[in-house]
Amino acid sequence: MAKRKEPKPPWQPPKEGGGFLRSISIGRPAGEAAAQFPFDVPAIAKTRELAFHKKVTFFVGENGSGKSTLLEAIAKVAGFNAEGGTKNFRFSTVRTETELHRHVSLVRGTRREHDGFFLRAESFFNVASQIDEIGMKGAYGGKSLHEQSHGESFLALVEHRFGRDGLFLMDEPEAALSPQRQLALLAFMDGLVQHMRGQMIIATHSPILLAYPDATIYAFSENGIAEQAYEDTEHFQITRDFLNNRERFFRRLFAPPEET
Repeated sequence: MAKRKEPKPPWQPPKEGGGFLRSISIGRPAGEAAAQFPFDVPAIAKTRELAFHKKVTFFVGENGSGKSTLLEAIAKVAGFNAEGGTKNFRFSTVRTETELHRHVSLVRGTRREHDGFFLRAESFFNVASQIDEIGMKGAYGGKSLHEQSHGESFLALVEHRFGRDGLFLMDEPEAALSPQRQLALLAFMDGLVQHMRGQMIIATHSPILLAYPDATIYAFSENGIAEQAYEDTEHFQITRDFLNNRERFFRRLFAPPEET
């Protein structure tokens, strides 16, 4: 008698690794444009290729280092609306994107995403307004995002709109979240990438989010873009040192001008 085959689950994790986006290549415009923003930002000017972790990749760096600018360009080339939302969103309130997306090429994996969202803190209000305008709040928990606190609406969007086999880009999601809510976001991220086959690329300043295990962290600096261990990031080190030695920090920060 033939051995009875066990039924397969509705989906199988990939045997080998690669996310929906494997890597990007960054080109340069001709002429004077190469010396103008954003191509004059050192991290962008000195980078030609960048590979992504199959699950979670972080961009970290000082304000103005180029991390949000590059994330926006990736989102644009991947088909997302520049101000945020799904690939079906086509609204525009204020033009925010640079010309960088015209010089960024994506290297995709063998799998293609079936879901996706570009969530950016600075234009979240516009996305929430668009959701109300098109009558889609049912897909985001059934309650207008404007009728919730900033942090509640962020998590409601992630919980109700981020689904299986999705590519999710987030720009400084911690801007609306308390430390406790950042931990909640970490837990949801883990569910997305471990059990729902998602891939995430996140620009952040949060040492809490950056602590997600087995992620790739890219530090943006004057020297370009380089992979960095969590404990070597400035965000981790300054937070740790401040919490352990805050009185020393206060003495330096609050010292009279003549002493500094």
